[in-house]
Amino acid sequence: MMELVAKYARRLQNAGLAEAPLVCGLDDELVWNREDERAATLSQVMAGMHCNALACAEPAEPYRTILSFLTRRYPAVITPGDCETRTFLHDLPVPSDVTAEAILANLHRRKSVIVAGDRRLQIVTFGTVSPEQAYVTFSSVCFSAFVLFFADYLADLRAGRVTAAQQAAFARAVSLLTPLPTKPPVLLRGPFTSENQAIAAMIEAGRHTVGYRLVDSYFGNISCRLGDTIYISQTGSSLDELAGCIDPCPLDGSSCAGITASSELAAHTDIYLRGGSRTILHGHPPFAVILSMACEAADCPNRGQCHIRCSQARFIQDIPIVPGEVGTGPTGLCHTLPPAITGRRGAIVWGHGLFTAGSTDFNEPFCNLLEIETMCAQKYFELVSLIPRVPR
Repeated sequence: MMELVAKYARRLQNAGLAEAPLVCGLDDELVWNREDERAATLSQVMAGMHCNALACAEPAEPYRTILSFLTRRYPAVITPGDCETRTFLHDLPVPSDVTAEAILANLHRRKSVIVAGDRRLQIVTFGTVSPEQAYVTFSSVCFSAFVLFFADYLADLRAGRVTAAQQAAFARAVSLLTPLPTKPPVLLRGPFTSENQAIAAMIEAGRHTVGYRLVDSYFGNISCRLGDTIYISQTGSSLDELAGCIDPCPLDGSSCAGITASSELAAHTDIYLRGGSRTILHGHPPFAVILSMACEAADCPNRGQCHIRCSQARFIQDIPIVPGEVGTGPTGLCHTLPPAITGRRGAIVWGHGLFTAGSTDFNEPFCNLLEIETMCAQKYFELVSLIPRVPR
């Protein structure tokens, strides 16, 4: 257990999510990655949760600046509108009391708590089974807050309601952003002729997708078609730790491996059956998600249902934005994504993320993932620079 809590404390730091994280796990007794004065309070939380892991940390920048502003703007609960929040977090409670009882009351109904008192802002998350779950939730909180903060700023700027405090927080957050790398990695070259080659290429591409911060926590997926079999990452797998977490799914449905495969297997399958693609890469680059949600059609009859219905053909340059929920239901992205991405270098699902496909290996989809996110970031800052800023 000590190795696990130390591992996920390092991951929180290496991902640029937290500073000096405190992570604990339950073995014969509680095991902490280090000594900390907060351990006594958090031990009470652990006892009340009956869980196996907990993470508590002050978010690293720019998330600290972002969450400091959001907790003042939304003092009781923060409700982002992105896909991860809708399907995984629901909302981000901000208790006014920082006691173990207040933290427990919120963790009994949500996966995280943002503690804004005691002179420092902290995120507390838990794992029912392992510290990995606490890490995943912490990462998702940071991602969802980032998307909400920058989406709010653009919307408020367009509406002429940006405040001086919001402008100051925005300027500081922007100054703390880490620029995207300008060059993609050189990945294994295809075409792949064996299962081992395909899996090795997927493991490599997944690791770089996380390393380039084009996906948060374990969200996102990757697949490769080899003959009549689709190799796809398992649901809930971390893209930077895919060894042993890739399922072979025959196109004829002759295997039950699809039970543990990514929930987006159906969408991947349809894309492959339309021809031309041999690899698919799906990440959650933040500015692609932010721009997908930045629609000015205030009088649209589908306002509030953008993630499942959209009556407009929307694009960011050549990249289509489509609605669609995770999975295979009637409003699932399995219906909207395949026709949108066919013949294009990528497609964005509203509030969810970016999908790219390649004809030979993962060099093309990775390059497109990076280029499209770079384009979206540039477009975002171009938009905000064109709108007059008159803070209230």
